[in-house]
Amino acid sequence: MNTDIEIGKDAHGTPVPVDVEELLATRLLVQGNSGSGKSHLLRRLLEQSAAMVQQIVIDPEGDFVSLADHFDHVVIEGGSYSVREIEALAGRIRQHRASVVLSLDDLEVEQQIRCAAAFLTALFDAPREHWFPALVVVDEAQMFAPAAAGEMAEDTRRMTLSAMTNLMCRGRKRGLAGIVATQRLAKLAKNVAAEASNFLMGRTFLDIDMQRAADLLGMDRKQAERIRDLQCGHFLGLGPAVSRRPVAVHIGDVKSGGKNAATALTPLPQADAASMGELLHADLAEEAAEPVRAPPPSPPPAPPVEAIAQSLAERAEPVSDSDGDQPAIPLPQGDVDGLLREMAAEEGATFKPVATLFRTFATRCRERAIPSAHIDMGVFRRMFAFASAGVDQLDPAAREAVEEMASQVADDVLAPYLAIVVAAAKGQRAPDEDTLARVYGTASPGRIRRLLDHLEKTGLISVHEDFGGERTITVPGIEAVMA
Repeated sequence: MNTDIEIGKDAHGTPVPVDVEELLATRLLVQGNSGSGKSHLLRRLLEQSAAMVQQIVIDPEGDFVSLADHFDHVVIEGGSYSVREIEALAGRIRQHRASVVLSLDDLEVEQQIRCAAAFLTALFDAPREHWFPALVVVDEAQMFAPAAAGEMAEDTRRMTLSAMTNLMCRGRKRGLAGIVATQRLAKLAKNVAAEASNFLMGRTFLDIDMQRAADLLGMDRKQAERIRDLQCGHFLGLGPAVSRRPVAVHIGDVKSGGKNAATALTPLPQADAASMGELLHADLAEEAAEPVRAPPPSPPPAPPVEAIAQSLAERAEPVSDSDGDQPAIPLPQGDVDGLLREMAAEEGATFKPVATLFRTFATRCRERAIPSAHIDMGVFRRMFAFASAGVDQLDPAAREAVEEMASQVADDVLAPYLAIVVAAAKGQRAPDEDTLARVYGTASPGRIRRLLDHLEKTGLISVHEDFGGERTITVPGIEAVMA
């Protein structure tokens, strides 16, 4: 069986072949500045070998989804799936030998990296009986195997470096042949680049990248200048699957096209400055007045749970006359619940220290002649948490069930936990991060994510989040509240 494909022609018009079977064993590294034709090269390679071998493309920009229009590739939108779904899909891809494009363009950069890392790791961890040969193409590989930490979280960097290193170093025995493409060799981790035995080097201008490319191609410093003079779509190739000596190749035509392929100039609109100015300013004030993102509706004022207030009132000392002849008269509850409801509804109340809130509470109780001696700071903190979360919006039976569920929850996480429980009991979606941040008294999204991790680890909630940012939170035992 002939396993050669033609990727282009050399300077004399002679076809330049690539041995796909050899490529599976020796891997490929592609480098080229933006606009050098790097993606065009990958597309040519994929199209020519589509009928010969399974193909798996990690596509951060969505450039390769058009392969599905001409071949049997399945497009997987990374942002539509959770981590476990991505891992399960990777296992099925290996099992059924499906050619796929994992499109990540709808995700933020760090989420792209985490999604790709989870996907690659699951491909690598497939059971032995599914180790069929496959080309794994990773475009913009410097994102997924960075030479330096940059701005991404350290755990993300370790995860993605491990996945990429496994692909390039140990993937061959599992049938995975890595093809990595990068704009800059200097930004790509050396232990990933060093595992490739085949190279296609396109135009680059920085000395450090030219020198590394020349070293890989076995060229001296003077010959390295050729790399700077390469035209778009021209590459220097070397390796057992390409050529035993450096060869210049002009990449051939492709059937499919990337979404950003059109770079030609287009005529400007025929309008004078006055007309264009009117067009730019038409209804500008109205558009600027519209919110970019509609804020979530403000929650209604949240009074305290009645069950707590009643239990506290029952523990209050009765008032009797000095002679003891008159029957005991219980201290009136007054309007403690109304006072807490009022305080919880005040702007920024949850951001204040508990000690400050408790002093305000005690002062207002004295001003309004509301007995509060039986409420210490610890009790107040929990009552205020119930007030902030709006537990009183539930019916009495549900409030009693919520109080039971919250009895073992620590004071410092009680308010956001109750907010999640109340939303679940009412059949609503879980509160978003802004709402939880307000109830928790923080402006840090990171603290909210750590809070959710803590609540999940302690078994209070279960969080299901996909790469698109959609989060679903379930509360164990909520059926008793909703019954």
